[in-house]
Amino acid sequence: MSGQVGRTRDVGWQIGVSKTVERPVDEVWDFVTSPAGVAIWLGDGVTLYEEKGAGYETRTGTRGETRSFRDLDRIRLTWQPPDWSHDTTLQLTVSPVAPGRARLVIHQERLADASERELQRKHWQAVITRLADAITAD
Repeated sequence: MSGQVGRTRDVGWQIGVSKTVERPVDEVWDFVTSPAGVAIWLGDGVTLYEEKGAGYETRTGTRGETRSFRDLDRIRLTWQPPDWSHDTTLQLTVSPVAPGRARLVIHQERLADASERELQRKHWQAVITRLADAITAD
């Protein structure tokens, strides 16, 4: 292991972002798995399937497949934009923080290098902010 920030021995370069949302877990989960929520974090035109191995492709060509889907907990899938030569592993997690509050986490691993990690860090920070704003919009 090189000691570089964001690099691990097992999954290479990775990034994680999180945000606490003033809503209960079930409400946050219902949104992130709804068509409107999926469009924000995964991409337009995607139907997310719970079955392991189920594929998806966004309107912009990002594609992958479901690895695991645990209701009210986490979704793990592969994620590969059309201009990338490799796929990555993406995980979205919702967990309780306190009554009426949930923590939303997006984690991506198997990134190619430090520059791809930085690009994805900015991308997922913007995505998680949009998700949180949409979830808490009244």
